[in-house]
Amino acid sequence: MALIHLRYYALLREQAGRQTETVDTAARTPEALYAELAARHGFRLAQSQLKVAVNASFTDWSRPLAEGDEVVFIPPVAGG
Repeated sequence: MALIHLRYYALLREQAGRQTETVDTAARTPEALYAELAARHGFRLAQSQLKVAVNASFTDWSRPLAEGDEVVFIPPVAGG
């Protein structure tokens, strides 16, 4: 288990009902973590619609997570 800090933006923030959260998780990758959070919060966006950043750097969904990491799942941005 590891404590992971999360930041939510846009639609994910609305669905989670919060902007930040710290979770104690057994997820070893952002991919597994997103699946866990999607089940918990009812996220409707598919992983393929998101970018992921760990500790302020865009990264691969299979990157190993470590205690204290900050993860941000970045939804598509609308605007014009």
